[in-house]
Amino acid sequence: MFQIVPHAVAVDALNGARDAVLAAVEKAYLAHDRGETVNPSSHFLRFPDRPANRIIALPAYLGGEVSMPGLKWISSFPGNHELDLPRASAVLLLNDDRTGRPVACLEAAHISAVRTAASAALAVRALRSRGGPVSLGFVGAGVIARTIADSLAHTGLPVTRFVCHDLVAERAQQFVNDAEKHWPGAGDVADLGAALDCGVVVFATTAGQPYLPETLRFAPGQIVLNISLRDIHPQTLLATQNIVDDVDHCLRAQTSPHLAEQLSGGREFVTGTLADVILGRCELQPQEAVVFSPFGLGVLDIAIGAIVLESAKNDSRTVAVADFFED
Repeated sequence: MFQIVPHAVAVDALNGARDAVLAAVEKAYLAHDRGETVNPSSHFLRFPDRPANRIIALPAYLGGEVSMPGLKWISSFPGNHELDLPRASAVLLLNDDRTGRPVACLEAAHISAVRTAASAALAVRALRSRGGPVSLGFVGAGVIARTIADSLAHTGLPVTRFVCHDLVAERAQQFVNDAEKHWPGAGDVADLGAALDCGVVVFATTAGQPYLPETLRFAPGQIVLNISLRDIHPQTLLATQNIVDDVDHCLRAQTSPHLAEQLSGGREFVTGTLADVILGRCELQPQEAVVFSPFGLGVLDIAIGAIVLESAKNDSRTVAVADFFED
């Protein structure tokens, strides 16, 4: 039996399982740290005549409780905005661990956004050295930024005010309008400088290379979520504490950490992984800024996909194809 899980089923499954999502992502990070995963390098399909577009294949195997292999195939076409289409679209193929047979195809743009947001929320929770209220700055106002705002609100982050900067002012205003359901009356559209001054800064753009000034230095105690990976000049990263999801994965494909490695000639600037922080193996200095750069591990998609698939089995909108394969 092969199952096809549409977008609406994935959305409903994950909206009702926010705590389970956070727990699953944390467990996946820790399983990866223990060596219970196989997470090969992502493969990029690029188009020489359209350099802004790409499609990425993320194969992975998550062992332990889940024990499932799979593959996410996700495209990023920024020009889709002009066609009133989402920038990203994706599918997630899941396989049976015993036979290797594909068992399901899930719409995965939402799965990908949710796993990214859960990763960001876990990082903020782990990296905050002290409680108390914070200001929150978003650079970029797309689906990823909105999903991160949802996840941060769910974890109870005490936000006194939040601002959003986007190259399209209307998108920034819409983001503020949407996010005020979490933090009523606390939001505003802002310039880039105001967003960078916040206690927690979220980069969620489609930048292909660093555009922030080389002289930028984050303030002591700031937490920076480098989700889009290519906004920050490598010189800035070298002056901060740097946490990644996986060192080998993150320091490739011309990400800001990869450029920092090239600039410095080594990886000594990497303070540790998020698993190191969660497990207490990495001691952060509260007087220094910390940047979290997650390249995005395929095992996280498998973890979230397993939650969706379990819920989808009992959803009438799931399409079950009995004779998909020749037996």
